[in-house]
Amino acid sequence: MTGSAPGDTVEVLLRRIDPEVPLPRYAHPGDAGADLVTTEDVHLEPGERGIVGTGLAIALPHGYAAFVHPRSGLASRLGVGIVNAPGTVDAGYRGEIRVVLVNHDRRHPVDLRRGDRVAQLVIQRVERARFVVVDTLPGSDRGSGGYGSTGTASLQDDPRPDVAASGRPDDVPPTS
Repeated sequence: MTGSAPGDTVEVLLRRIDPEVPLPRYAHPGDAGADLVTTEDVHLEPGERGIVGTGLAIALPHGYAAFVHPRSGLASRLGVGIVNAPGTVDAGYRGEIRVVLVNHDRRHPVDLRRGDRVAQLVIQRVERARFVVVDTLPGSDRGSGGYGSTGTASLQDDPRPDVAASGRPDDVPPTS
């Protein structure tokens, strides 16, 4: 096994649960994600979720994890994303990689067919942390600033009246 420097490859053992499903493949040299396809047809109404199989199971070396990312083309063309993006495949998991899809489009259903590319699999080296309890944390430039801590001036200055008043466009529902 190689895989210690950027650009190296790592050997990932793969079992085909569905022998007709293509192997994960990188579309272009240098791509981080290898395409995964669905093994089944799925119909998703607006806002609906569905779990699809990929027909594949993998064994990752210790110190690696796989991350299931959405495909940007599905998101931009159809509004399809992955609910738990990215989904994590731990090195010890040996079951089928499954993908929890969601149709974010507010008006149109989506039909995906067996063999359609639905996600990308990114393999990464990961570190295990040793958590150390302390009374105070060292300082940083950001400090404890969380969501919105870098400001919302761009929203307040937005020329659209609905955005300037509420901080979001009218077609984006408030979060609870």
